[in-house]
Amino acid sequence: MFQHSEKSQLLLAKLKTFMDEHIYPNETAYAEQLHRAENRFAPLPLMDELKEKAKAAGLWNLFVPEDHAQYCEHGGLSFFDYAPLAEEMGRVIWAPEVFNCNAPDTGNMEVFMNYATQAQQDKWLKPLLAGEIRSSYAMTEPQVASSDATNIQLEIKKDGDEWVLNGRKWFITGAMYERTKIFIVMGKSDPQNPSRHLQQTQVLVPKDTPGITLIRPLTTLGYDDAPIGHAEIVFDNVRVPLENVLLGEGRGFEIAQGRLGPGRMHHCMRLIGSAQRSLELACKRAASRTTFGRTLSKHQSVREEISKSFSEIEMARLLVLRTSHKIDEEGVAASVDMIAATKTTVPLLVQTVIDRCMQMHGAGGLTEDYFMAEAFNYARWCRQADGPDQVHQMALGKKIIDRYADQ
Repeated sequence: MFQHSEKSQLLLAKLKTFMDEHIYPNETAYAEQLHRAENRFAPLPLMDELKEKAKAAGLWNLFVPEDHAQYCEHGGLSFFDYAPLAEEMGRVIWAPEVFNCNAPDTGNMEVFMNYATQAQQDKWLKPLLAGEIRSSYAMTEPQVASSDATNIQLEIKKDGDEWVLNGRKWFITGAMYERTKIFIVMGKSDPQNPSRHLQQTQVLVPKDTPGITLIRPLTTLGYDDAPIGHAEIVFDNVRVPLENVLLGEGRGFEIAQGRLGPGRMHHCMRLIGSAQRSLELACKRAASRTTFGRTLSKHQSVREEISKSFSEIEMARLLVLRTSHKIDEEGVAASVDMIAATKTTVPLLVQTVIDRCMQMHGAGGLTEDYFMAEAFNYARWCRQADGPDQVHQMALGKKIIDRYADQ
């Protein structure tokens, strides 16, 4: 069950070599370019250089699933076969973009693959696949509990041959990035519909459409996640043609459900890489630092923390692979229980592992000298992203009770 395909293994070997030759050696240079940038949300020259190298190496659009193989030169991968590649990319927070595999663009490209018209794909999917533009998924709102997607209040109304959008969104990843050109916006188009799941619609809104205002970049634990970033946005009488609708009026909730499941898994795959690298750094630290007359690695408490971290990473990795295998075999809809279990387990577990590893680095673990503080932030906000843990636990708990209560 846990044997990856030859194609996956070959791509992973190439990816590991690329990371060794081009990503790890450039972590300091990337940070320096970002700190020197006049606009933190402008593309970095180093990123563009690395993207060209990744394309030349055949390490581009690795996320593309098998059923959309026509969009990728290597023919697409199963979820199971993509998992180790995403894990490897997750060892450096900004690395996924180098391979055109970063959120939210991967999820948005899959939305275009699954739900867009040919004209919409030609206009937006093709440049996204080529890495020429970036995109955002505008769903979360500050005024309502967006953990319940049916609460979304941004108003979408028909006016002649146009949709008119009014409302506010926040924590919209990618919105601050200068290369972001298209928003996928979810709003309420039919608030009186007796079905709460048919009240929403998703429409395509070019970023330069009049009436859009980027209010501010937002931070998570002090990180603004530049240059991609997260933003608060206001839509004030924003008008787009009726043909900008995705799938059809009232299909917004359906699209969200289809998009967010795979996205949750991609985050968890990457987080395994962050945890694994943190563990490796902690082991090096433990073997090189001395306290009270002996190396850290000789202290019982340090060995216990390393042991727990190793075991928990292995458990998390197996859960990701088990869920990925089920998605491949039975589809996303039939795998919601395992996706929920993975989404609510992995980020918190990884957060705990990284915290231990930061502690072993002393005060340095809190600084930008190591990648762990930013990785901890990533793990922490993943517990909110794509739905907070409590919502998934509530739904999963109900499902499990129903499954076994009457047996």
